[in-house]
Amino acid sequence: MLLKLASSSIGKKLLVGLTGLILVGFILGHMAGNLLVFLGPKAINEYGHMLHTMGHGMAVWVARAVIFGSIILHVVLTIQLTKQNRAARTERYGFEATQVATRSSRMMIVSGLTLLAFFIYHIMHFTVRAGTDFNSLTYDLDGVQVHNVYQMVINGFSVPAVSLFYIISMLFLSSHLSHGVASIPQTFGINTEATGPLFKKLGYAFAALILIGNCSIPIAIWLFGYGRS
Repeated sequence: MLLKLASSSIGKKLLVGLTGLILVGFILGHMAGNLLVFLGPKAINEYGHMLHTMGHGMAVWVARAVIFGSIILHVVLTIQLTKQNRAARTERYGFEATQVATRSSRMMIVSGLTLLAFFIYHIMHFTVRAGTDFNSLTYDLDGVQVHNVYQMVINGFSVPAVSLFYIISMLFLSSHLSHGVASIPQTFGINTEATGPLFKKLGYAFAALILIGNCSIPIAIWLFGYGRS
């Protein structure tokens, strides 16, 4: 079914929109969870423990698989659609008429691939915890020893290179979201000339919200020493 849907241009666009919606929901939820770090160790460690015990620990891995699969599908289909549109426009209008469109499309591809690389790095750093001592961090949560997510976040973003890479990635993400969120209604055919400007503003507002929310964490820790003794 999925392969059949992805074989047509309309199907590709629908899948790009659907995966886009999944990723927008994940990004918003992930940011909200991460911001619990400002409420102190107990709040974010309770949240982390809840995520890792849901469904006997399987739910979080199912969610990760869905998110990772959505990112891969979103990027691959976006590249395919961009190539198809570029070829069609070049044949119809010539190179000069497509210069602005292809530049915009190229930015979406670059930001998408950068975000894919960031997601892989983020998983390796904070989930797999490769090359770190994060596994040794524990927290006493009402008599239960759990992983200390709070201290892991503090330690992780205390490293300037990690914080800087995260902030740069969030700039790419906000650029991608400002265009992508506004494009989702058009993908599903609910955008009109009257609602177009509103969706565009919503795209910018959502991108700004995610940028400010996510970047506030490394900035507070790295630049202002939040949580560092």
